[in-house]
Amino acid sequence: MQLSELLTPSRTLCHVDVVSKKRALELASQTIAEQLDGPAAEEIFSGLINRERLGSTGIGEGVAIPHCRMAGVHKAVGLLMTLSAPIDFDAIDNRPVDLVCLLLVPEEGAEEHLQTLAGLAELFNHSETRESLRACNSSDDLLDRVQQLCREQ
Repeated sequence: MQLSELLTPSRTLCHVDVVSKKRALELASQTIAEQLDGPAAEEIFSGLINRERLGSTGIGEGVAIPHCRMAGVHKAVGLLMTLSAPIDFDAIDNRPVDLVCLLLVPEEGAEEHLQTLAGLAELFNHSETRESLRACNSSDDLLDRVQQLCREQ
């Protein structure tokens, strides 16, 4: 599943002002919970934090892909945000993160989860992609750019 299929305009956030990993995950959890007929923000946040305890989802080059499987989620859901200032995310390269792409998948969706994560990691592996997303000035611009990048794949 491509990133463009996981996002909606209200789950694409540009230049978000957060000061920590915890706050970024809280904001993302709240945003997703408001749009899903499923788990509450606290459940989403707990799932993401529990996953982070297993190891940071900061994949390097300023990118984090927090993710978890969750009961009550019926299809994969994503949220993309660029941050106004990079934050510490305990990334594997010890660099701060300014691109956060969150993924929730159904509890029974292990294979889909892995395939989608691999696709996201591949997308964010390209410096041109990262820089073009960082250059966006609005949430609409960010969503348009993601859709364009996915068409080019």
